[in-house]
Amino acid sequence: MEGLLKLSTLVIVCMLVSAPMASEAAISCGAVASNLGQCINYLTRGGFVPRGCCSGVRRLNSMARTTRDRQQACRCIQGAARALGSRLNPGRAARLPGACRVRISYPISARTNCNKVR
Repeated sequence: MEGLLKLSTLVIVCMLVSAPMASEAAISCGAVASNLGQCINYLTRGGFVPRGCCSGVRRLNSMARTTRDRQQACRCIQGAARALGSRLNPGRAARLPGACRVRISYPISARTNCNKVR
């Protein structure tokens, strides 16, 4: 019985210690892609910024609460930009947050060092 009590206590302590780490999980690239999916036509072809695009930009910005979240979102955005290749208009990408009236702490650019995003 004493061994079971020690094991139960150890499990509870591990849960308490790991809970803060789980709450700081970084944003997934899937979440970034789903939030920015409606922006693709604007970023590649131009025209007007769709309302759904700006909703996704605002939602993503509110999801990126921690430094780790913002760094991961930056990496995901850069990965998506690489996948679009020459179809992506870098100027439109850089202006997207402003067009959606969202302030972010780093420039949207292939040259942004995501490790320095805070």
